Amino acid sequence: MILHEYAPEWETEFRLLRDVYLECLGDSAMAIEHVGSTSIPGIKAKPIIDIDIVIRDYCVFPEIADKLAKLGYCHNGDQGILHREAFQRIDEFTPRSQPQRRWTNHHLYVCPQFSEELNRHIIFRDYLRINSIAKKDYELIKVEVAARSNGDRKRYAAIKEAECKEFIDKIIAAAGNCDQLDTPCPLSR
Repeated sequence: MILHEYAPEWETEFRLLRDVYLECLGDSAMAIEHVGSTSIPGIKAKPIIDIDIVIRDYCVFPEIADKLAKLGYCHNGDQGILHREAFQRIDEFTPRSQPQRRWTNHHLYVCPQFSEELNRHIIFRDYLRINSIAKKDYELIKVEVAARSNGDRKRYAAIKEAECKEFIDKIIAAAGNCDQLDTPCPLSR
């Protein structure tokens, strides 16, 4: 099964991870954001937590990368997305913490505060948290894509990337134009 019912443990795990990052990074990080579907209460999601560490600008990036390496992360480049640096875990005990523990699957990114991708993550998350219609519409798309991917996560990701882009773009545009909760706005599919 690719998608799982929403689990409150995802938020708990994010907070534990955030605490490890804050302790290691200190003031070098401006914020640490829980993004992606696991950050939206009530929505089905792949059980992988997406995390954006927000930095002022690239002047502090070398310091951040060194500190994350000490926690067990390897910088994996921007993976084709400008101003979003990906970090890969070396094993299931990453980040290194005391006491040592196995962490849930997660994706870690470092974004400067001016990053368009960071902004998209935050706007999309915040809008779906307050608009139950948009949240249900997005979940329906994800469920349909999961059914067509036959349990293949790579296929799911490829189909979702292709088919959700327009919906996500509409959500981001609508977020600036809608004041009301639970209204379709210009999101009708």
